[in-house]
Amino acid sequence: MISSDQQARLEEAFEKIEETILPCIAMMLETLLEASDCVPENERRFLAAELKTLAAQLEELTRAVETSSPLHLDPGTYRTAAA
Repeated sequence: MISSDQQARLEEAFEKIEETILPCIAMMLETLLEASDCVPENERRFLAAELKTLAAQLEELTRAVETSSPLHLDPGTYRTAAA
């Protein structure tokens, strides 16, 4: 069972994620999509590299959330191939 203090800390952490990290990720993806329009299709390797970097950062964030959570979380199918 989660104490009210633990629940409050968890809610605060998720609120911070929603307010800061998710908008940043959305902006990064939008920028990558816009950049891909200007690059010939056979030269878009940098997009794959940037997406791999983003996936690694999301994986790190996921681990941090799981570690700080008072509940045991099942990793599920969202894991990247690098995990």
